[in-house]
Parts: sequence; structure tokens; C-alpha cells
Amino acid sequence: MDYDVAQRDHRSLILFLETRAVDYSGRVHTKHMNETDMEIARGWDESGFLEFGRIEASDPFFHLGNHWVRLSTRATEEAHKERRAKIERTWEKRTYKTTAEKRAA
Repeated sequence: MDYDVAQRDHRSLILFLETRAVDYSGRVHTKHMNETDMEIARGWDESGFLEFGRIEASDPFFHLGNHWVRLSTRATEEAHKERRAKIERTWEKRTYKTTAEKRAA
């Protein structure tokens, strides 16, 4: 399975997994994933888009994450593109004005 930017679940999942890779040493707790996410992640692992697997149960911090993720260079690039696109989408939908906008009005 390949990453498809047109699919919302792919975009959401790549951002989630990129955050876990960056901020949590790759540790992923699957309680934050649904079955579709798991299928996509396994497919990406099989295709080499990223690496995704289970952490062994005797790990003392298993309760913090029962799986691990490691993004390929391409997966990292796609995550960064999506993060930039999401920044733009959410900026356009914001419900507040900046002080400069207020002064210009």
C-alpha cells in the first residue's frame, strides 16, 4: 500500500505517526488508532513506506506504547508536506483576528 495524499485517513495517520516518531521516540499506543489505521500502517510497513511493528511485552514502558514506528525519508517528506498544508488550511479557518487585521479594518 502506498501513501495517498488524496485520502484523508492517510493524511491524518501520517501526521499522527510523524508526531509519535519525533516526540515519543517512535513509541505508538494503538489505543489511539482504529482498525483502518492499523491496516494502513501495516500496508505501509509491507511496502517500505515506513517501518511499523510491535514492542515486546516485557518492555518496562509497554503501557506507554505497544508499537513502534520509524519513518522512511519519503514518509518524512510527505509528513512535512502535509503538516505545511494543514497549517494553511487551519489558518484559513481560524475564528480570530490578529491585532494587525483588527487595526487594518
